[in-house]
Amino acid sequence: MSGPTPTGAGQQTAAEALRTAIPRLQAAAIADAPRDARRLLAHAMGIAADRLTLHLADALTPDQSFRFQSAIAARIRRQPVSQIIGSRSFWGRDFRVTPDTLDPRPETETLIEAALAVPFARVLDLGTGTGCILLTLLAERPATTGVGTDVSPAALMVAKDNAHTLGLTARTGFVVSDWWSAVGGNFDLIVSNPPYIAESEMAALSPEVRDWEPHLALTPGGDGLLPYRLIAEGAMAHLAPGGWLMVEIGPTQAESVLDFFSRAGFLPGRVLQDLDGRDRVVLAQRKL
Repeated sequence: MSGPTPTGAGQQTAAEALRTAIPRLQAAAIADAPRDARRLLAHAMGIAADRLTLHLADALTPDQSFRFQSAIAARIRRQPVSQIIGSRSFWGRDFRVTPDTLDPRPETETLIEAALAVPFARVLDLGTGTGCILLTLLAERPATTGVGTDVSPAALMVAKDNAHTLGLTARTGFVVSDWWSAVGGNFDLIVSNPPYIAESEMAALSPEVRDWEPHLALTPGGDGLLPYRLIAEGAMAHLAPGGWLMVEIGPTQAESVLDFFSRAGFLPGRVLQDLDGRDRVVLAQRKL
């Protein structure tokens, strides 16, 4: 087993690079500068973040130093860490992330938990993005199959890559579709984390979201509710009797989304809160 790399003349150790980078991030108003600096340094060194402490005495190679400085500069421009390192953890798995996809978020795991509480053999994910929802459900339910749709071909390429990495290609299909336009067949479960931010709320988003994530995945414009109207209107044609429809929502949208589902003929729906106590998921079942 090899020990720490000796420090060469003129070379920074990982610890020294970290001590220099953290104040730079703090000066740029990065909320958790020490954590982000450590994640970026580990990525630059090609090691797992939880092993960085063991390598703080190592001398950085010129390539490692260049990668780290480039990553810090990108973070100062407020590019999300997940985009810089190219991945984000979700439900215990790493998913490839690019500027063409929405960054998987911990609050979306509320939707995963709800979906895994009901039976399903075939699932449809509308607006799949990275594929994190669809692929997590298929990975947790080995006998299931599913389809992910997105209006963005670039996003679907990322989702396909994630499916390949997770060994789920054989059980997954991907379709370029503007909501229901190219969807065929029936499903036991339909899920979606659609764009739901109102146009008037976009300016108040953090720079990491507003300036770096695809606006197509963030807002439909207007009051943010149009995707839910479209999902509710088309769901019955593709949902098996007794099947479930589950969507992530913004914290003020539950009442409106419940009304859309009720008008579409679903049984009375429910609202689930995320770990911060905010309304996060609306779910409803089709009559048997």
